[in-house]
Amino acid sequence: MVKRTLLSVFAGLLGIMILFAAQASAASRYKIGSGNTVTATPGVPRPNTTPCTVELFKDAEFDNFSPYDFQYTPPADCPGPWQKVVFTANIYVTKGIQYDRTANFWLGSTNIFFGTTAEPNPDLSPNWVVESDLTDYTPLFETAQAGQADIGNLVNNQYTGVIYASAELQFYPLEKGGSAPRPFDQVLPLTTTPGTVTLNSGTDTLAQTFSLPVNVEGAYLDVYAQSQNDDEFWYTCVPNNLSGELESCGNTAFRETEVTIDGQPAGVAPVYPWIFTGGIDPYLWFPLPGVQTLIFTPYRVNLTPFAGILSNGQPHTVSLSVFNADDYFSATATLLLYLDKNATQVTGDIIKNTLTAPNPQVQDKIVTHSNGDITGTVSVTSNRQFLISGYIEASGGKLKTTIQQSVDFSNVQAFDITSAAYVQDIEQVTSIETTTTQQTGKTTLVNTEQARYPLTVDINVVLNSNGTENQTTTVRQENYDNTSQLDNGVETSWQLLDNLENSTDDLEISGAGSIIGNSGQLSSQQYTLYNSIGYCYDETLTAASNKLTSFGNGCQ
Repeated sequence: MVKRTLLSVFAGLLGIMILFAAQASAASRYKIGSGNTVTATPGVPRPNTTPCTVELFKDAEFDNFSPYDFQYTPPADCPGPWQKVVFTANIYVTKGIQYDRTANFWLGSTNIFFGTTAEPNPDLSPNWVVESDLTDYTPLFETAQAGQADIGNLVNNQYTGVIYASAELQFYPLEKGGSAPRPFDQVLPLTTTPGTVTLNSGTDTLAQTFSLPVNVEGAYLDVYAQSQNDDEFWYTCVPNNLSGELESCGNTAFRETEVTIDGQPAGVAPVYPWIFTGGIDPYLWFPLPGVQTLIFTPYRVNLTPFAGILSNGQPHTVSLSVFNADDYFSATATLLLYLDKNATQVTGDIIKNTLTAPNPQVQDKIVTHSNGDITGTVSVTSNRQFLISGYIEASGGKLKTTIQQSVDFSNVQAFDITSAAYVQDIEQVTSIETTTTQQTGKTTLVNTEQARYPLTVDINVVLNSNGTENQTTTVRQENYDNTSQLDNGVETSWQLLDNLENSTDDLEISGAGSIIGNSGQLSSQQYTLYNSIGYCYDETLTAASNKLTSFGNGCQ
């Protein structure tokens, strides 16, 4: 059972990657000279079977903060098991003025989509498609239940863009002679009603107490932690004693999601620096939004070392918090379980757990000169390694799971502030290296993952003699993920994913603080995905003056 479990998780990690829908061809998907929202991300691969489509809702209108309710019924013509379950949503915003908005879709109280919207302008009504593989969540779709779509939106005389959305699920029957993938056996949200939980500070928690089955074989937690309000630009934050003079938010630039089981540290979910389409300078993101901006990828925390404890028949509380949260993070999470169906009772325990709370280090090299100018750097770093190991006695014998992980974070900000200019240059990177080893009998499976979230933000604001300002911004944002699996020392699968965005723009701002216009906009996005089964995708998009200028796939 161990081999199937770990292979299934590895396949699930490939499948849970959130991908945008591909059109029939690149020529129909991308239009040179268009300002419409597009990304370089590929679509979810489909099986060679005819799916049953279940419409969740169609042309739902979002012009206020009331959620849209819908009803879900499983597809009668496509009973499970399913080869794949694919979620698709079509979203657009009418021409006008509107902020980027957060979108959450729920089935019961389980989140099935979390993202943000593109901003329109008086001459552009952006429309886009988002898509994800939800096969791992199969048990969720086996029962008729209520759903809810929430895209809170303010529409008045000033903010006029109305958002419309349609969504559906496609259920693909098994291919002839094919075997069903192994989805999770239980999908358990950490909330009892649809909606995220607001974490205003580091002591706020999203928590749920479960009475779980006593045959848990594997456990995982899909975590979303979206920065909002004062925390939206958390990567620009500085220590509290410097926030006033540097005109920045506080609590330093270090944020991290901490996961506990019954109060014991159980895992870490690094926070990805998502930038929304109104972020820093909205023209940076016409027509190419930032990495994962329109649909977030959850961070999956492996809790399998705790399977023995979770199976002991006692209630267990799974909780998460965001270290250094400072108003606020919007959070949701889902507990995912594999069960040993050949065992009525699984026993086991934790062998070793060295995970502790983070201890970030701050260096302050800021100098305030006699003329009032401010120069220098401020940095915050967090470097830690931990090991969590546990075992279960299951139907296949003793299964030992060991997770070794290093999570390194660095944010360095350089400031040069005078009466006529404000310069803030940010270099940040999160690096995660994970080795997961499962041992049973003579079988040893090793899954390795190397992930990096580099972010560079350079902001230069100049005050002009006529009272206007020019803000020149350059952003480089990346999501890199390299995974592989070894079976008794022999590599059986691997995947390399790299999503890179570069964007620059010069924004002109009036003395009253409103945007006059922009110039010099340039951006590019490249999405690369290779794997051991021969899949190749390497799409690059470029844009200038907020219009798409080229597209091309580098695979031969």
